[in-house]
Amino acid sequence: MELTRIQHTSISFISSFALRCAVDLDISGLIQAHGRPMPLNELARSIPIPPEKDSMLCRLMALLVHQGYFVQSEAGYQLTPVSEHISSEGADVGAYVRLVTEVQLLKDWDRLSDVLKDTSKCTLIDKLYEGKQFFEVVKEIPKFGTLYNEAMASTSKSLMRGLLASYPHIFDGINSLVDVGGGTGTAARIIAEAYPRLKCTVFDLPHVAQNAMKTDSIDVVGGDMFQKIPPADAIFLKNVLHDWADEDCIRILKRCKEAIKSSKNGGKVIVVDIILDFENDDPKVTETSLLLDISMMCLHGSQERNKQEWHDIILGAGYSGYKIYPVQLGVYSVIELCP
Repeated sequence: MELTRIQHTSISFISSFALRCAVDLDISGLIQAHGRPMPLNELARSIPIPPEKDSMLCRLMALLVHQGYFVQSEAGYQLTPVSEHISSEGADVGAYVRLVTEVQLLKDWDRLSDVLKDTSKCTLIDKLYEGKQFFEVVKEIPKFGTLYNEAMASTSKSLMRGLLASYPHIFDGINSLVDVGGGTGTAARIIAEAYPRLKCTVFDLPHVAQNAMKTDSIDVVGGDMFQKIPPADAIFLKNVLHDWADEDCIRILKRCKEAIKSSKNGGKVIVVDIILDFENDDPKVTETSLLLDISMMCLHGSQERNKQEWHDIILGAGYSGYKIYPVQLGVYSVIELCP
């Protein structure tokens, strides 16, 4: 069993690319459009692939069925709640799969040992792109920028739906909200649709914000969160702070605190991020969190944080208190900060 465990970990990258193959072939979308269990031969012809490769598709589907992405009966293949998230008509998390399996971003993972031995504070991205930071690469290479924006938008759809279903009270008592690092505005649109009275602002770097769409209920502002954040009753930070080192997080949180109009009318900062050790006994969630922590370390030189580390940066930024809500969003938690 020891050997099997080592083999499983060593070849588990195949699972990532099997899933990427299913995304590229739009297998979830084809099965969804079929409207009933889809036999292998009909799936193969719909892709389409040559008949002589039907057996290869069958073997790919066997792995994906085993992993819970699809179910199989005598009538054919059907979606599961997981694969519904991958389909273009669902949350389209396939965009996230494409980003994390992008070959250019995977090239130097075999040099992780070199990074650990290096006396500088370099990351894998530093080594791959000659000292440039991740977000510099995203800005300078349009393909990466598009991949990144699409991936963040796709995960936002799924995450925001879960947030609104689990914690609808989180937006009570506020009339305006700024989504810091809001990308192309996916989260703000979902919030605005759920709370039409709430005026939302998407705030991101100018080259990112220019791709967000203004509406009657959504404004778009380009700027630098390290300098100044537009004022609002609430500041929203989703998947932002784990990209940054502790000292940078404290600076960002201080700018957020300055931007809050008034704590009397429900003024607060809402953080959606990962807490490594918070009320979780699901081994898959724990492992996913730890994998994301290694990813942050290698791509950004940052980290996922445990409760004590979150406590330190929140109080270090001068907040009077905070509340953490129980995990109902997979690897994510919600932290409500009081100015």
